[in-house]
Amino acid sequence: MSYEDGWAAIHMQMPDRIPRTEYSAEGHWELIKAVTGLDVEVESSERTQKDAGIAFMQAWNYDFIWNTLISHDEFGDLYTDMGHAVYAAGGVDRRETKPSSFTDPEQVLDFDPWEQLGQSNQNELIARFEAHYQASCASYPFAANMTGTYVTLISGFIGLFGWDMLLLAMGVDAERFGAMANRYALWMQQYYDALAETDIPVIMMHDDIVWSSGPFCNPAWYRQYVFPNYKKYLAPLLESGKRVMFCSDGNFNEFIDDIAACGVHGFVFEPMTDLDYIVKRYGQTHVIVGNADTRVLLWGTKPEIRAEVERCIQLGRDCPGYFLAVGNHIPANTPVENALYYNEVYEQLSKR
Repeated sequence: MSYEDGWAAIHMQMPDRIPRTEYSAEGHWELIKAVTGLDVEVESSERTQKDAGIAFMQAWNYDFIWNTLISHDEFGDLYTDMGHAVYAAGGVDRRETKPSSFTDPEQVLDFDPWEQLGQSNQNELIARFEAHYQASCASYPFAANMTGTYVTLISGFIGLFGWDMLLLAMGVDAERFGAMANRYALWMQQYYDALAETDIPVIMMHDDIVWSSGPFCNPAWYRQYVFPNYKKYLAPLLESGKRVMFCSDGNFNEFIDDIAACGVHGFVFEPMTDLDYIVKRYGQTHVIVGNADTRVLLWGTKPEIRAEVERCIQLGRDCPGYFLAVGNHIPANTPVENALYYNEVYEQLSKR
Protein backbone atom coordinates (compact mmCIF):
# COMPACT_ATOMS: atom_id res chain seq x y z
CA MET A 1 0.00 0.00 0.00
CA SER A 2 3.02 2.31 -0.17
CA TYR A 3 2.04 4.19 -3.32
CA GLU A 4 -1.59 4.51 -2.26
CA ASP A 5 -0.68 5.72 1.23
CA GLY A 6 1.97 8.14 -0.03
CA TRP A 7 -0.35 9.55 -2.68
CA ALA A 8 -3.15 9.93 -0.16
CA ALA A 9 -0.95 11.77 2.35
CA ILE A 10 0.50 14.09 -0.31
CA HIS A 11 -3.10 15.03 -1.14
CA MET A 12 -4.12 15.40 2.53
CA GLN A 13 -6.33 12.30 2.46
CA MET A 14 -5.35 10.58 5.70
CA PRO A 15 -4.33 6.94 5.08
CA ASP A 16 -4.97 4.26 7.69
CA ARG A 17 -1.25 4.04 8.50
CA ILE A 18 1.28 6.79 8.97
CA PRO A 19 3.41 6.67 5.82
CA ARG A 20 7.17 7.10 5.82
CA THR A 21 10.25 7.80 3.78
CA GLU A 22 13.96 7.72 4.58
CA TYR A 23 17.18 9.11 3.14
CA SER A 24 20.47 7.20 2.63
CA ALA A 25 19.32 4.06 4.45
CA GLU A 26 19.12 2.35 1.07
CA GLY A 27 22.92 2.72 0.89
CA HIS A 28 23.56 1.21 4.35
CA TRP A 29 24.68 -2.19 3.08
CA GLU A 30 24.88 -3.95 6.44
CA LEU A 31 21.36 -2.79 7.25
CA ILE A 32 20.13 -3.89 3.85
CA LYS A 33 21.62 -7.34 4.34
CA ALA A 34 19.98 -7.62 7.74
CA VAL A 35 16.56 -6.61 6.36
CA THR A 36 16.53 -8.32 2.95
CA GLY A 37 19.04 -11.15 3.31
CA LEU A 38 20.64 -10.05 0.04
CA ASP A 39 24.41 -10.27 -0.31
CA VAL A 40 25.45 -6.71 -1.13
CA GLU A 41 28.66 -4.84 -0.33
CA VAL A 42 30.47 -1.61 -1.11
CA GLU A 43 32.27 -3.48 -3.89
CA SER A 44 29.08 -4.88 -5.44
CA SER A 45 28.06 -3.78 -8.90
CA GLU A 46 25.91 -0.70 -9.31
CA ARG A 47 23.05 -2.89 -10.54
CA THR A 48 23.30 -5.20 -7.53
CA GLN A 49 23.38 -2.24 -5.17
CA LYS A 50 20.40 -0.57 -6.81
CA ASP A 51 18.34 -3.77 -6.78
CA ALA A 52 19.21 -4.37 -3.12
CA GLY A 53 18.34 -0.77 -2.25
CA ILE A 54 14.97 -1.11 -3.95
CA ALA A 55 14.26 -4.36 -2.11
CA PHE A 56 15.08 -2.60 1.14
CA MET A 57 12.80 0.35 0.33
CA GLN A 58 9.97 -2.07 -0.31
CA ALA A 59 10.66 -3.99 2.90
CA TRP A 60 10.65 -0.75 4.89
CA ASN A 61 7.59 0.49 3.00
CA TYR A 62 8.85 3.78 1.58
CA ASP A 63 5.82 5.82 0.54
CA PHE A 64 7.50 8.58 -1.44
CA ILE A 65 10.90 9.03 -3.01
CA TRP A 66 12.75 12.34 -2.50
CA ASN A 67 14.18 13.40 -5.86
CA THR A 68 15.37 16.43 -7.82
CA LEU A 69 16.91 16.88 -11.27
CA ILE A 70 18.30 20.41 -11.51
CA SER A 71 21.50 20.58 -9.50
CA HIS A 72 25.11 21.73 -9.71
CA ASP A 73 25.59 20.15 -13.12
CA GLU A 74 23.77 23.14 -14.57
CA PHE A 75 26.73 25.33 -13.57
CA GLY A 76 29.38 23.53 -15.61
CA ASP A 77 32.90 24.75 -14.85
CA LEU A 78 31.56 27.48 -12.55
CA TYR A 79 30.57 24.92 -9.93
CA THR A 80 32.40 25.46 -6.63
CA ASP A 81 32.77 22.12 -4.86
CA MET A 82 33.44 22.53 -1.15
CA GLY A 83 34.35 18.85 -0.99
CA HIS A 84 32.68 16.05 0.89
CA ALA A 85 33.81 14.15 3.96
CA VAL A 86 33.38 10.40 4.29
CA TYR A 87 29.71 9.69 4.89
CA ALA A 88 28.63 6.73 2.78
CA ALA A 89 29.75 3.13 3.27
CA GLY A 90 33.34 2.65 2.20
CA GLY A 91 33.91 6.39 1.93
CA VAL A 92 32.85 6.35 -1.72
CA ASP A 93 31.39 9.84 -1.39
CA ARG A 94 34.62 11.57 -0.37
CA ARG A 95 35.50 14.49 -2.65
CA GLU A 96 38.26 17.03 -2.63
CA THR A 97 37.44 20.72 -2.89
CA LYS A 98 37.21 22.59 -6.17
CA PRO A 99 38.07 26.26 -5.53
CA SER A 100 35.59 28.95 -6.43
CA SER A 101 35.90 30.46 -9.88
CA PHE A 102 34.98 33.75 -8.22
CA THR A 103 38.01 35.38 -6.61
CA ASP A 104 36.63 38.85 -5.87
CA PRO A 105 33.28 39.86 -4.35
CA GLU A 106 32.72 42.25 -7.25
CA GLN A 107 32.59 39.25 -9.58
CA VAL A 108 29.80 37.78 -7.46
CA LEU A 109 27.88 41.04 -7.27
CA ASP A 110 28.11 41.47 -11.06
CA PHE A 111 27.24 37.85 -11.85
CA ASP A 112 24.76 37.50 -14.72
CA PRO A 113 23.50 33.92 -15.08
CA TRP A 114 22.02 34.56 -18.51
CA GLU A 115 25.42 35.64 -19.79
CA GLN A 116 27.53 33.05 -17.98
CA LEU A 117 25.19 30.04 -17.83
CA GLY A 118 23.00 30.67 -20.85
CA GLN A 119 19.37 29.99 -21.63
CA SER A 120 17.92 26.51 -22.04
CA ASN A 121 15.52 25.37 -24.71
CA GLN A 122 12.12 25.12 -23.04
CA ASN A 123 11.01 21.99 -24.90
CA GLU A 124 14.26 20.29 -23.96
CA LEU A 125 13.76 21.23 -20.30
CA ILE A 126 10.24 19.81 -20.34
CA ALA A 127 11.56 16.58 -21.88
CA ARG A 128 14.36 16.35 -19.29
CA PHE A 129 11.94 16.69 -16.40
CA GLU A 130 9.49 14.20 -17.90
CA ALA A 131 12.25 11.65 -18.53
CA HIS A 132 13.64 12.05 -15.01
CA TYR A 133 10.23 11.59 -13.43
CA GLN A 134 9.34 8.59 -15.59
CA ALA A 135 12.69 6.94 -14.79
CA SER A 136 11.99 7.39 -11.08
CA CYS A 137 8.49 5.93 -11.46
CA ALA A 138 9.95 2.95 -13.33
CA SER A 139 12.53 2.32 -10.60
CA TYR A 140 10.19 2.91 -7.66
CA PRO A 141 6.64 2.08 -8.80
CA PHE A 142 5.71 1.19 -5.22
CA ALA A 143 5.97 4.82 -4.01
CA ALA A 144 4.91 8.31 -4.97
CA ASN A 145 7.63 10.02 -7.00
CA MET A 146 8.68 13.54 -7.86
CA THR A 147 11.28 15.69 -9.58
CA GLY A 148 12.36 19.27 -9.04
CA THR A 149 15.21 21.68 -8.40
CA TYR A 150 18.03 21.46 -5.88
CA VAL A 151 19.79 24.77 -6.62
CA THR A 152 16.64 26.84 -6.26
CA LEU A 153 18.21 30.06 -4.94
CA ILE A 154 20.50 30.04 -1.88
CA SER A 155 21.68 26.52 -2.69
CA GLY A 156 22.52 27.85 -6.13
CA PHE A 157 24.74 30.51 -4.59
CA ILE A 158 26.48 27.94 -2.38
CA GLY A 159 27.21 25.84 -5.45
CA LEU A 160 28.32 28.73 -7.61
CA PHE A 161 30.34 30.86 -5.20
CA GLY A 162 31.10 28.73 -2.14
CA TRP A 163 30.27 29.93 1.35
CA ASP A 164 33.30 32.18 1.79
CA MET A 165 32.75 34.23 -1.35
CA LEU A 166 28.98 34.22 -0.86
CA LEU A 167 29.25 35.73 2.63
CA LEU A 168 31.98 38.16 1.63
CA ALA A 169 30.00 39.51 -1.31
CA MET A 170 26.84 39.83 0.78
CA GLY A 171 28.83 41.64 3.46
CA VAL A 172 30.29 44.05 0.91
CA ASP A 173 26.89 45.07 -0.46
CA ALA A 174 23.73 43.23 0.59
CA GLU A 175 21.56 45.28 -1.78
CA ARG A 176 23.67 44.47 -4.85
CA PHE A 177 23.77 40.86 -3.72
CA GLY A 178 19.98 40.97 -3.64
CA ALA A 179 19.91 42.39 -7.17
CA MET A 180 22.10 39.48 -8.24
CA ALA A 181 19.70 37.10 -6.46
CA ASN A 182 16.86 38.55 -8.52
CA ARG A 183 18.83 37.95 -11.73
CA TYR A 184 19.50 34.36 -10.70
CA ALA A 185 15.83 33.87 -9.87
CA LEU A 186 14.82 35.11 -13.32
CA TRP A 187 17.22 32.55 -14.80
CA MET A 188 15.86 29.77 -12.56
CA GLN A 189 12.30 30.70 -13.50
CA GLN A 190 12.80 28.97 -16.86
CA TYR A 191 12.97 25.64 -15.00
CA TYR A 192 9.78 26.31 -13.06
CA ASP A 193 7.98 27.43 -16.20
CA ALA A 194 9.06 24.16 -17.83
CA LEU A 195 7.90 22.12 -14.83
CA ALA A 196 4.50 23.75 -15.09
CA GLU A 197 4.19 22.45 -18.66
CA THR A 198 4.86 18.84 -17.67
CA ASP A 199 2.41 16.19 -16.52
CA ILE A 200 4.42 15.64 -13.33
CA PRO A 201 2.09 15.91 -10.32
CA VAL A 202 4.56 16.43 -7.44
CA ILE A 203 7.50 18.85 -7.40
CA MET A 204 10.36 19.08 -4.91
CA MET A 205 11.65 22.60 -4.26
CA HIS A 206 14.93 22.23 -2.36
CA ASP A 207 16.85 25.23 -1.03
CA ASP A 208 19.21 25.17 1.97
CA ILE A 209 18.39 28.67 3.17
CA VAL A 210 19.72 28.52 6.74
CA TRP A 211 22.38 27.03 8.99
CA SER A 212 21.70 24.70 11.90
CA SER A 213 21.59 27.80 14.11
CA GLY A 214 19.12 29.62 11.87
CA PRO A 215 19.41 32.41 9.27
CA PHE A 216 22.92 33.30 8.11
CA CYS A 217 22.01 36.92 7.41
CA ASN A 218 19.39 39.48 8.40
CA PRO A 219 15.91 37.92 8.05
CA ALA A 220 14.78 41.11 6.34
CA TRP A 221 17.08 40.25 3.42
CA TYR A 222 15.31 36.91 2.95
CA ARG A 223 11.95 38.63 3.01
CA GLN A 224 13.04 41.12 0.38
CA TYR A 225 14.90 38.80 -2.00
CA VAL A 226 14.15 35.13 -1.31
CA PHE A 227 10.45 34.65 -0.63
CA PRO A 228 9.15 37.06 -3.30
CA ASN A 229 11.13 35.02 -5.83
CA TYR A 230 9.71 31.78 -4.43
CA LYS A 231 6.23 33.14 -5.08
CA LYS A 232 7.17 33.84 -8.70
CA TYR A 233 8.64 30.34 -9.08
CA LEU A 234 5.53 28.73 -7.68
CA ALA A 235 2.92 30.74 -9.55
CA PRO A 236 2.92 28.61 -12.73
CA LEU A 237 3.13 25.37 -10.72
CA LEU A 238 0.15 26.27 -8.58
CA GLU A 239 -1.81 27.39 -11.62
CA SER A 240 -1.16 24.02 -13.26
CA GLY A 241 -2.39 22.15 -10.18
CA LYS A 242 0.87 20.60 -9.01
CA ARG A 243 1.71 19.70 -5.42
CA VAL A 244 4.92 21.38 -4.26
CA MET A 245 7.09 20.22 -1.36
CA PHE A 246 9.68 22.55 0.16
CA CYS A 247 12.86 21.12 1.67
CA SER A 248 15.71 22.81 3.54
CA ASP A 249 18.37 21.59 5.92
CA GLY A 250 19.04 23.47 9.14
CA ASN A 251 16.74 25.50 11.35
CA PHE A 252 14.18 27.52 9.38
CA ASN A 253 11.82 28.20 12.28
CA GLU A 254 12.17 31.92 11.57
CA PHE A 255 10.69 31.41 8.11
CA ILE A 256 8.08 28.65 8.42
CA ASP A 257 5.22 31.11 7.96
CA ASP A 258 7.00 32.94 5.12
CA ILE A 259 7.51 29.68 3.23
CA ALA A 260 3.90 28.62 3.75
CA ALA A 261 2.73 32.00 2.47
CA CYS A 262 4.59 31.37 -0.79
CA GLY A 263 2.10 28.62 -1.57
CA VAL A 264 3.97 25.36 -0.95
CA HIS A 265 1.93 22.31 0.00
CA GLY A 266 4.43 20.65 2.31
CA PHE A 267 7.55 20.86 4.44
CA VAL A 268 10.50 18.44 4.52
CA PHE A 269 12.93 19.29 7.30
CA GLU A 270 15.58 18.28 9.83
CA PRO A 271 15.23 17.98 13.62
CA MET A 272 16.44 21.56 14.10
CA THR A 273 13.16 22.87 12.68
CA ASP A 274 10.23 22.70 15.08
CA LEU A 275 7.85 19.85 14.26
CA ASP A 276 5.52 20.87 17.08
CA TYR A 277 5.02 24.38 15.65
CA ILE A 278 4.47 23.11 12.11
CA VAL A 279 1.94 20.54 13.32
CA LYS A 280 0.00 23.08 15.37
CA ARG A 281 -0.01 25.71 12.63
CA TYR A 282 -0.14 23.63 9.44
CA GLY A 283 -0.97 20.06 10.46
CA GLN A 284 -4.41 20.11 8.83
CA THR A 285 -3.41 21.97 5.68
CA HIS A 286 0.12 20.89 4.71
CA VAL A 287 2.17 17.76 4.10
CA ILE A 288 4.74 17.30 6.89
CA VAL A 289 7.76 15.03 6.51
CA GLY A 290 10.01 14.39 9.51
CA ASN A 291 11.66 14.81 11.86
CA ALA A 292 13.16 11.98 13.94
CA ASP A 293 16.69 12.89 15.01
CA THR A 294 19.41 10.84 13.31
CA ARG A 295 21.67 11.46 16.30
CA VAL A 296 19.34 9.41 18.48
CA LEU A 297 19.72 6.46 16.10
CA LEU A 298 23.49 6.93 16.05
CA TRP A 299 24.10 7.14 19.78
CA GLY A 300 20.83 6.54 21.61
CA THR A 301 19.59 3.66 23.71
CA LYS A 302 16.49 1.68 22.82
CA PRO A 303 14.33 3.69 25.25
CA GLU A 304 15.65 6.91 23.69
CA ILE A 305 14.94 5.65 20.17
CA ARG A 306 11.42 4.64 21.17
CA ALA A 307 10.83 8.03 22.78
CA GLU A 308 11.97 9.81 19.61
CA VAL A 309 9.65 7.80 17.38
CA GLU A 310 6.80 8.29 19.85
CA ARG A 311 7.44 12.06 19.89
CA CYS A 312 7.13 12.32 16.12
CA ILE A 313 4.16 9.99 15.75
CA GLN A 314 2.28 11.54 18.64
CA LEU A 315 2.62 14.94 16.98
CA GLY A 316 1.87 13.72 13.47
CA ARG A 317 -0.79 11.09 14.08
CA ASP A 318 -3.78 13.39 13.53
CA CYS A 319 -2.22 15.20 10.56
CA PRO A 320 -3.57 13.79 7.27
CA GLY A 321 -0.36 14.59 5.38
CA TYR A 322 2.21 13.43 7.93
CA PHE A 323 5.12 11.15 6.98
CA LEU A 324 7.67 9.83 9.45
CA ALA A 325 11.30 10.20 8.37
CA VAL A 326 14.68 10.43 10.02
CA GLY A 327 16.18 13.83 9.39
CA ASN A 328 18.65 14.31 7.87
CA HIS A 329 19.72 10.73 6.95
CA ILE A 330 20.32 7.22 8.24
CA PRO A 331 24.03 7.04 7.35
CA ALA A 332 26.11 3.90 7.02
CA ASN A 333 27.66 4.28 10.49
CA THR A 334 24.26 3.99 12.17
CA PRO A 335 24.30 0.79 14.28
CA VAL A 336 22.23 -1.83 12.51
CA GLU A 337 20.48 -2.86 15.70
CA ASN A 338 19.43 0.75 16.32
CA ALA A 339 18.03 1.16 12.82
CA LEU A 340 16.16 -2.14 13.10
CA TYR A 341 14.69 -1.12 16.42
CA TYR A 342 13.65 2.27 15.04
CA ASN A 343 11.76 0.49 12.27
CA GLU A 344 10.24 -1.97 14.75
CA VAL A 345 8.85 0.86 16.85
CA TYR A 346 7.58 2.66 13.76
CA GLU A 347 5.73 -0.46 12.61
CA GLN A 348 4.20 -0.89 16.07
CA LEU A 349 2.92 2.68 16.13
CA SER A 350 2.19 3.43 12.49
CA LYS A 351 -1.41 2.18 12.44
CA ARG A 352 -3.82 5.03 13.07
